[in-house]
Amino acid sequence: MLASCSDDKTTNNTKTGMYYSTEAGVGSGKAKSFVNLDASGNPESVGLIFNEAALTGLPVLMKEYTFIMPVEAAATNVNHVTIDWNPMGHEPPGIYDLPHFDFHFYFVDEAYRMTITGVGDDTLKMTKPPGADYLAPNYMLGPQGVPMMGNHAIDVTSPELNGQTFTETFIYGYYDGKMIFYEPMMTIAYLQTKPSLSKAIKVPLKYPKTGYYPTTLNISFNTTTKEYTIKLGGMVKYTA
Repeated sequence: MLASCSDDKTTNNTKTGMYYSTEAGVGSGKAKSFVNLDASGNPESVGLIFNEAALTGLPVLMKEYTFIMPVEAAATNVNHVTIDWNPMGHEPPGIYDLPHFDFHFYFVDEAYRMTITGVGDDTLKMTKPPGADYLAPNYMLGPQGVPMMGNHAIDVTSPELNGQTFTETFIYGYYDGKMIFYEPMMTIAYLQTKPSLSKAIKVPLKYPKTGYYPTTLNISFNTTTKEYTIKLGGMVKYTA
């Protein structure tokens, strides 16, 4: 899973191009994570690619699929990505209880995630708020976190929190007062419409460490390859 490969887009011996994780099954289809580097070897975007068949044959219970990021993604601080399938959605009821996917882009490794229990003294780390500069505008932390994930901060101006039906949204995750993941979240019904979305995401003033961080979310469907792409782009370098 730690191996990665590049396409044939190479210019002047730089690392420019797409680098992928090992491909793995999701539902009846397949998926892989990726990083796209520019001619200087700096990340332009990170994301997931999965085919149309991945939306079929999904289990009736919650399921997590994990993709280790290629080593070329190191400057983004994203260690691994998970596709979390929620066939009955999750809380809060009446908002996120529709069948949907949570796409987590974690800065920490899987071993660290397993230590996030939300039990006993860990509840303090789970609910510890970050400094105000580490929260994006209009984002608010939830009252409690989720084991093996952390606490979730959501934009309180999001349409689904203001009377509209949930289709897609963008979440930040925190643990022990530090940001540890991004989470684009979207319903399977929305994906089945084969959307074309490009939007700016709200960003904080500060991040936990030096690296490249996204400012845009793109969702697209390629009618030729029958593939979806979930992409976090517009990377901007931040120095801690």
